[in-house]
Amino acid sequence: MAIPKWNDERTASLVEFVGDESPVSYATVVEAANQLETSPRSIASKLRKMDVAVESSATVTTRAFTDAQESTLRQFVSDNAGAHTYGEIADAFEGGSFSSKQIQGKLLSMQLTEHVKPTPKVEAARTFTEAEETIFVDHASNGAFLEDIAEALGRTVNQIRGKALSLLRSGEISAIPAQKESKAASRVDPLEGVDVNGLTVEEIAEAIGKTARGVKTMLTRRGLTASNYDGAAKAAKTAG
Repeated sequence: MAIPKWNDERTASLVEFVGDESPVSYATVVEAANQLETSPRSIASKLRKMDVAVESSATVTTRAFTDAQESTLRQFVSDNAGAHTYGEIADAFEGGSFSSKQIQGKLLSMQLTEHVKPTPKVEAARTFTEAEETIFVDHASNGAFLEDIAEALGRTVNQIRGKALSLLRSGEISAIPAQKESKAASRVDPLEGVDVNGLTVEEIAEAIGKTARGVKTMLTRRGLTASNYDGAAKAAKTAG
């Protein structure tokens, strides 16, 4: 089955779905993939291109469940196949002591997700009107931060970041607006959480708000490789 291409409407639906969750859990990634009828890999890749931290599937933890609880959960979902959503299972299981995300993560590891009632499809998030785009572009052109634009338009920062990527590609803005820097943010590696191996230099530059030349410099210094630039080879050549 062909993976649907990303457009403004699908991107808006994704950012609406994940909200301000950070990092986005793998359970949320899988649920978003089901909602948008695509693969978890496509969801995770899209979020990382938008500079949104995503939990790796390899880090999903299930240690909070005892063997007895795992057995009880298995029996519950098997006896009630297709009857409950993750949220409803969480409410009914062990007195609600586990969150829906914990339940989903556990059922993913147990390969029992087919027994869960699908969560109702979310309505496509509203797209930006022409008037909102004009406000967005005006604010961005005047150096407004992502948070300022989000406040002006009543959107989340993730929604604004996603729209910024679209406007950048169309040439309506020259750069993705910066996010207000905090002490914590100033210590964060701009490439942290970015799947550089699967992205081009240009895509990385869009995601982190840097120039392509700046990205190449970072990749070379770190010995990292993008899909169209071998920073490790460049570093070795420079050293030689």
